[in-house]
Amino acid sequence: AEFLPSADGKKPIRFTDFEGKTSFGMSVFNLGNAIMGSGILGLAYAMANTGVLLFLFLLTAVAALSSYSIHLLLKASGIVGIRAYEQLGYRAFGTPGKMAAGIAITLQNIGAMSSYLYIVKSELPLVIQAFLKADPNSDLWYLNGNYLVIMVSASVILPLALMKQLGYLGYTSGFSLSCMVFFLTAVSLIEPHDMLLWHLIWTHTVHRHFPTALCFHRPVSRTYYIHNITPGNMQQTAYTIPILAFAFVCHPEVLPIYTELRNPTKKKMQKVSNISILVMYTMYFLAALFGYLTFYGNVEPELLHTYNRIDPYDTLILCVRVAVLTAVTLTVPIVLFPVRRAIQQMVFPTKSFNWIRHISIAVILLTFINMLVIFAPNILGIFGVIGATSAPCLIFIFPAVFYIRIVPKDKEPMTSVPKILAVCFAALGVSFMVMSLSFIIIDWTTGTSRAAGGH
Repeated sequence: AEFLPSADGKKPIRFTDFEGKTSFGMSVFNLGNAIMGSGILGLAYAMANTGVLLFLFLLTAVAALSSYSIHLLLKASGIVGIRAYEQLGYRAFGTPGKMAAGIAITLQNIGAMSSYLYIVKSELPLVIQAFLKADPNSDLWYLNGNYLVIMVSASVILPLALMKQLGYLGYTSGFSLSCMVFFLTAVSLIEPHDMLLWHLIWTHTVHRHFPTALCFHRPVSRTYYIHNITPGNMQQTAYTIPILAFAFVCHPEVLPIYTELRNPTKKKMQKVSNISILVMYTMYFLAALFGYLTFYGNVEPELLHTYNRIDPYDTLILCVRVAVLTAVTLTVPIVLFPVRRAIQQMVFPTKSFNWIRHISIAVILLTFINMLVIFAPNILGIFGVIGATSAPCLIFIFPAVFYIRIVPKDKEPMTSVPKILAVCFAALGVSFMVMSLSFIIIDWTTGTSRAAGGH
């Protein structure tokens, strides 16, 4: 009844109701920016554990599954005329469904925003230190990551997060994506100093004995196109699957972007989603490939840390750090919007838009996330558990079960192919969750610490 016209013939205004004004291109930028996250820095490490071909196969499969998941969301929302993830949960399972979706979105995106601000905390001091040629051991306040996180949150992230509509962030999203394109270009050009010995060996032995057409810039014998899976690296290889799956988490943002799309149709929004996924698929693969071909087996789980082996004052590496910092900083407001929306759906479901509430939730969220980043340096393990539980729900389980419940049985019985596929999709999500949690528990018991999930 909440979505039916009122007695005077006018539909009551809700904070979710906007006249769609965002162009197709801006919507692609916003969704692409929502997909892109700090996970891009761990993909080279994932490729090092799987080999190039298996990584490409897994990346392709996950991108296709993500597109199918968005198809389920859009089809379910189109049937009931709802464009809020939490309200789909309410329509399918009542209040428990709405609360489950809202809590999953809140936890997942708080974890994502925290991972972005951890990058700001760790990398921004290095950038300032390189610019000023400052002593890294000095106690200068502007080299303290805790102060810098607060300053960036207050001066850049908060003003962007206070905008009324997500569509307005299309310009910052486009700039953020262009920073990541620069990051990819720069990574392809950086050559680590500790690899120079290999180049000397290659140039003075193999190179002189083969025709020029057969020669390669890097020692190709060290590139694993198909990695040999052994008991020793099986866990790291399998760990790649949830890392890749979580790299495409954008589902909480899909319906808000759909709401604000100009002249919205399901087909048009699916096209926005497919283009965004294709662009990020390409960027993810290139980022992983360039990082891997630079460091091979020496690549670290966080790519930027690997570059610490090279001269920290190198201009190109400094530009890479600035580009990544800019990209992740401008992504935080995009991720904050669905969290605020989820909180309003759970706590104030019948209230119309209110600026004081809009601003207050953003300030409280950013303050909470800043406190996590500053006072809980080892909180990433907890975010790993959150990512391993909420991400499979948002990508696989919820879209599938909402679709099964919402699409009428007279239109698609449970024995129909779409419903059977949705059931298999939900089962795949459960298996992802079990596998991800298993890897985290193994990591904790063996004393290792890889990030499980996250964005």
